[in-house]
Amino acid sequence: MNRMIRWATAGALTLGLSFPAFSQTKWDMPTPYGETNFHTQNIIKFAEDVKAATNGELTIAVHSGGSLIKHPEIKNAVRSGQVAIGEFLLSTLANENPVFGIDSVPFLANSYDAAAKLWNASRERTEDALAKQGLTILFAVPWPPQGVYAKKELNTIQDLKGVKFRAYNAATERLAQLAGAVPTQIEVPDIPQGFATGRVDAMITSPSTGVNSKVWDFLSHYYDTQAWLPKNIVVVNKDAFASLDGATRNALLDAAKAAETRGWEASKQETATQTKTLADNGLNVAKPSEALAASMREIGETMTQEWLKNAGADGEAVIDGYKAM
Repeated sequence: MNRMIRWATAGALTLGLSFPAFSQTKWDMPTPYGETNFHTQNIIKFAEDVKAATNGELTIAVHSGGSLIKHPEIKNAVRSGQVAIGEFLLSTLANENPVFGIDSVPFLANSYDAAAKLWNASRERTEDALAKQGLTILFAVPWPPQGVYAKKELNTIQDLKGVKFRAYNAATERLAQLAGAVPTQIEVPDIPQGFATGRVDAMITSPSTGVNSKVWDFLSHYYDTQAWLPKNIVVVNKDAFASLDGATRNALLDAAKAAETRGWEASKQETATQTKTLADNGLNVAKPSEALAASMREIGETMTQEWLKNAGADGEAVIDGYKAM
């Protein structure tokens, strides 16, 4: 009996050595936004591409809407290895390193082409900063650009003087101050009530948020200022990435590159669709007047200089590289 067991074991080992042993890896991926959001849809396609390219050896289970891990904790969850991969809004890390907030400096990059150049100029330093935290960037996709909403027509920056302007972070508060407006803290779920009750009279946000908030019920004008295009970023834990074999890593990177290209196009489509929805529901949708645009560029220059003071040499290198493109 023992001889038979030894023979069977040896035979199994021989068979095991005769054929390659394929190991499957499954990663959980938390994302902050709902499944219908264009960012999430892009990530779902990314996961499908990875599975197909690796013949199922690497699968990514997407957990949308903060269902697995809430947005503020996603980066640290990937960093600690609690999950291997995740998505978050890059500028939420600006307090850690000013470079992370470069895409949210108002009026610095006010188009998709400019935002792409800014990302190219800042990507290496962003990658270096995140690498020190054990994170590797896979891809980044912008939100639709930020525009100004108001209850009245805005011809010059003077029309914002004294207006109660929604602020949701330090940058929008500073923007309101420089415009002569009165910054007022209002979170996204409270936007309709804030305008309806007169707590706030104007704001800057994306056409997507405007549509989701049904701003046509309480506002009349939308100015397509394209003030900034903040990005969501997808990162992977460096150790988890290193544990993959070379072919799987390459497949993951190829799928990430495709997701970045596809995501930027989806963002442009989202902008066009949602801006049209604003107009279809009665909002006066327009480009800012040259006078208003010029004042906004001045505000942008002031805030860029303030950002540079915090960002130091890395910041100067990013801005110099961006302006040289």
